[in-house]
Amino acid sequence: MSFVNGIGSDLGAVVAGLSLPFSSGAVEGQVNRIKMLKRQMFGRAGLDLLRKRVLLAP
Repeated sequence: MSFVNGIGSDLGAVVAGLSLPFSSGAVEGQVNRIKMLKRQMFGRAGLDLLRKRVLLAP
């Protein structure tokens, strides 16, 4: 399946994404921040410390 065919099959979603004023940027930013913290903590500590860093991080 080519890129153009993929866009054509999801035409409604593409039009809505380009024309509506809504954005998922804030949510994506939070997900990116949590993933970054998770990468930093990998192999260092358990879920307790990760939970503290996620809840207390600015």
